[in-house]
Amino acid sequence: MHTYGPDAHYVPAADRYETMPYRRVGESGLKLPLISLGLWHNFGDDKPLGTQRAILRTAFDLGITHFDLANNYGPPAGSAELNFGRVLREDLAPYRDELVISTKAGWDMWPGPYGFGGSRKYLVSSLDQSLRRMGTDHVDVFYHHRPDPETPLEETMRALDHIVRSGRALYAGISSYNAELTLRAQEIMRELGTPLLIHQPSYSMLNRWIEAPGPSGTSLLGALTRAGMGSIVFTPLAQGMLTDRYLDGVPADSRAAAEKSLDPEWLSERTLEKVRGLHAIARERGQTLAQMALAWVLREQPDGQVTTALVGASSPAQLVDSAGAVQRLDFTDDELAAIDRLATDSDINIWAGAQDSKHA
Repeated sequence: MHTYGPDAHYVPAADRYETMPYRRVGESGLKLPLISLGLWHNFGDDKPLGTQRAILRTAFDLGITHFDLANNYGPPAGSAELNFGRVLREDLAPYRDELVISTKAGWDMWPGPYGFGGSRKYLVSSLDQSLRRMGTDHVDVFYHHRPDPETPLEETMRALDHIVRSGRALYAGISSYNAELTLRAQEIMRELGTPLLIHQPSYSMLNRWIEAPGPSGTSLLGALTRAGMGSIVFTPLAQGMLTDRYLDGVPADSRAAAEKSLDPEWLSERTLEKVRGLHAIARERGQTLAQMALAWVLREQPDGQVTTALVGASSPAQLVDSAGAVQRLDFTDDELAAIDRLATDSDINIWAGAQDSKHA
């Protein structure tokens, strides 16, 4: 990997595919890097474009070919797609066919009754806006960002099927659906002829809901295996809690201090004791806590395996550290047992209400 000034012509690292492993997504032919870059934070207008550009260049140099966005990422909403679109146009356009670009719609985006949910009108309109902001004629994956109990599931799935058939997206996915709803959605999509490719749930050592059996006795991981779908887990570092950031308290410049997506009340002494214990295990493994947390979500499990872990980054160095997780993915039985004693639910799944939405 090499370094460029902000105005230098970008040429990616020649060895970018030599160190990053890739996994096939479910039963599809698509492969994703084990580490993917999410643009939820740090890519809005509140961050310098030069820093964003450096992170995106570093990602591609590391073999991170997947960039994950949503219509409302910012701030303000839409600005992450605009900023990504500028870097895509100025730096990454010659390599577009080496990239997997995804975006989503489902949460609030614009005022009125058509700017949120799962209706055909909202999903198609939102994706058209996203394509204009990014300056591309299609995305590789388009997700419904959350279940919508006010819209029939059949309508939402037919909208995803239409989006793929229209050429706006190559694949369709869902996010934060529970196991039972995921299986129903995939059944509909298979009947339509456009199977769902991937699911994006929250998952970390402190938020293990995808392993737990649902009402039908099937976990989300098990449901994805049955449905032939892959998974890309978001917040695998628990909003930064599973790093060395909070071992000695709350730094003034941290997400928790700013109350930006990380509630400082989550940093209870009980939770911090878990984090410190996990940090000690990581140190014995020769990894940072963040690297071990990423390796752990990517491990093989009885019900299946996560395809890729979605990370954010506020600097190129932070992203380099996260990508280092792929150098040590194996765990001994003793390590897993020690982690299990500490990696317990910490009531941080703020998306639980969405994933349990009931459909008529």
